[in-house]
Amino acid sequence: MSIGNTPLVTAYTTAIQKLLQQSRGLEHKPSIDVLLSTSQLKDGSRDVADIRASQNPGNQQAHYAAIETAFRSIFSSLICEPVLTFWLIEELLDSQTVDGCRRVFDYLELRRERLTAKHFKAKNLVILRACNELLRRLSRAEDTVFCGRVFIFLFQSFPLGDRSSVNLRGEYHVENITVFDDLSASAMQGPRATEFNKTDSSNSLGDQISSSNTIATQYSNNDEVMKEALPSTKSQEDQIPVPNMDTLYPIFWSLQNFFSTPTKLFDPSNLTAFKNGLQLTLKKFKQVDKELESNGSSRNPEENKRGAKRKRGGSGEDLAASFNPKYLTSRDLFELEVSDLAFRRHVLVQALILIDFLLSLTPKAKGKLETMSNKAVLYSYTINDEDAKWATLTRGDIATYLQQGIEGKFYYRMVDTVLSRDKNWVRWKIENCPPIQRNSVSADEYVTAKSGAQKACATKRLRATPLGSLDLSFLSEGEKLDGLRKLEDSDRYTVPTMNSFRAPIADDEFDMEMAKSDEERRAAANTRSSKLWRTLRIASKSKLNLFDRIDDGNNLQALFDVPGDENGGKKASENGEGGIDEQAGNVAFGRNSSPRNEIDSVATQEATVK
Repeated sequence: MSIGNTPLVTAYTTAIQKLLQQSRGLEHKPSIDVLLSTSQLKDGSRDVADIRASQNPGNQQAHYAAIETAFRSIFSSLICEPVLTFWLIEELLDSQTVDGCRRVFDYLELRRERLTAKHFKAKNLVILRACNELLRRLSRAEDTVFCGRVFIFLFQSFPLGDRSSVNLRGEYHVENITVFDDLSASAMQGPRATEFNKTDSSNSLGDQISSSNTIATQYSNNDEVMKEALPSTKSQEDQIPVPNMDTLYPIFWSLQNFFSTPTKLFDPSNLTAFKNGLQLTLKKFKQVDKELESNGSSRNPEENKRGAKRKRGGSGEDLAASFNPKYLTSRDLFELEVSDLAFRRHVLVQALILIDFLLSLTPKAKGKLETMSNKAVLYSYTINDEDAKWATLTRGDIATYLQQGIEGKFYYRMVDTVLSRDKNWVRWKIENCPPIQRNSVSADEYVTAKSGAQKACATKRLRATPLGSLDLSFLSEGEKLDGLRKLEDSDRYTVPTMNSFRAPIADDEFDMEMAKSDEERRAAANTRSSKLWRTLRIASKSKLNLFDRIDDGNNLQALFDVPGDENGGKKASENGEGGIDEQAGNVAFGRNSSPRNEIDSVATQEATVK
């Protein structure tokens, strides 16, 4: 807990405010210096004494600190405006050197939370103006770390959803002009290279921009150079000749013209020039990697180990020193720059950003943004399927290349993460920057959610036999012996007799005759076929000679007749009704209650009497 929130500070703040109210009610003499005596503020003085005696009386330092904090919180709002602190800091930053600004910024970073805790809406414009003025004074190449500290201070001070740093209109940094040497035939007559607009002070900024754009367009649309370097068909991509440095130099630096203004790619000729230039650049980078690997493998292994140790032992300052916000474009330095891995990665990351911009112009991607409100960053241009396919393949090639080399996997993962999150910010800007912060949960919603969570986590009494559950009583302790006896039952391993299927087959035939639908008749027929097949299988072991009397399973009586039934039938006919009853009993299928059995019995009796 901070000092300003302790009970001691709260008590002293209340007592001091009471003293101020008493002093306002007193009658003062018309003079400049008005002296107030203790007798005039008896009640307030008594309150302060009571606080010192009742709360932590042994620690005087705590009382002094609490009184000072109370006076600061009261008089800071009475004497000056909340933004006065940043006005003074702004004037101080303007009057100091860069080294002095670093000390002032140390103070700002240490007290950022206290300075921005209250009245931030009145302070945000002054903070933004002071930091922007400081960034204009700093050099992006020499004061890179200090620039990063300023940006981090801004990001930590302003809310996440603040629109002060959002480019809602989608304006590009068109003033970022890349000027490079002219290596054309006319310029090669004199010195090898001539710098444009670097020493001629008579030319204005507009003339420099115009001449630079002319040079970039001249080399990017140079059909003769492209025809020499590029194949005529896509199938010959692997046979692309690697351009030399003189050929690649103007094509490479002309790509910066497209990086700074991506809308130029809406022109088909510019898009073709960009595709060809990027393809040649990537081809040259791959060749440079192979050359560096071959040169590195020819070195002494001990030298490679020492070089690796020096790289691993480098500090963070080495990494900061490798950052270059603006590379030199001299032809004399071009070969050294291309040999630098950080330079190649920096250029290819720029290409990734521009390719993601092109992929956002496909019909599928634009279909997801039709309902967005910020039309300033929604373009009517749409790339065709061929260009979209090229962009996807090229992005994959660049991603594969970036994963190679020293810590390539980590580097590409970092770049891919940043670009993925940037897509979310771009969509937020297209949606016209809706509020990111959510409203606090009301008391009623909190109580409702709490009661629902308690009900969901409460222990519920389970039923003895839940609905749809199986009877698991056979697993109880008392049923163990009965279960073993059931396993020892002879019906489980004894082959059934043929007569055991006689009555079930008759029942199935009766169900077939009495069936009311085709489905019931089909089910009964399938059951009868199964039992009939098992009956015939058992009969094949002892009555195979009687199978010729069976007509497709319809005349099963032959299998169940016992030899000598004809004599028994005659005797039964002579005995009259008794013989008939006995014969009926012999012919019955074993289930006298079945109507089908009764019908078969009567039919057998009639046949015997005749």
